[in-house]
Amino acid sequence: MKVHYRLFIVLLLSALFAGCASTGEPLNVTIQSREVWNATPPRPFKVHVPDKITVHHEGTFFDPAKHNAADHIKRVQTWGMGPDRKWIDIPYHFLIDFDGVIYEGRNVFTVGETNTEYDPSGHLLISCLGNFEEQEVGEKTLNALTELLAYSCKKYDISPDSIKTHRDYAKTSCPGKNMYKYFSDGTMVKRVKEILKSRQIQGI
Repeated sequence: MKVHYRLFIVLLLSALFAGCASTGEPLNVTIQSREVWNATPPRPFKVHVPDKITVHHEGTFFDPAKHNAADHIKRVQTWGMGPDRKWIDIPYHFLIDFDGVIYEGRNVFTVGETNTEYDPSGHLLISCLGNFEEQEVGEKTLNALTELLAYSCKKYDISPDSIKTHRDYAKTSCPGKNMYKYFSDGTMVKRVKEILKSRQIQGI
């Protein structure tokens, strides 16, 4: 009887631990450093701790067959730090290209920048290259965005329920109707929660 009881306890504990364990392939997010796109060093910056995530599109029509993502990101930084805006760095914390490659932008603990009226303090800003008011969102971009969102939620202790888009805070079409649909119907937040629940995120 004691043997059966001990076996029952072992099986019960095994089931409990199995239920808590992550399933599926581990998630390993690779982020290209600023050196990849030849970033200019930032100017002195205002610090913050991000507690929400906001998604943008870069807003320029991007043809991956004709345009180099790293060169394009460098031009965005040059424009933002130039006389028109006088920003301290590229405005976003991360950027994603059409191949799903993720690039490091400004320091995550730096307040981002915006051309619109909302205050980006506390916002972790992710921008996808392209104009998704006109262009469709490719599978590689969408998958990379989903994984980066989950990674950022885990690494910076941000609730996935805080994930929104630029147009949720300002009068703008950003990130474009073809991207926004994944947020307005709850698809993106649902996918991020599924990753956080079922997959171990490496590198954190």
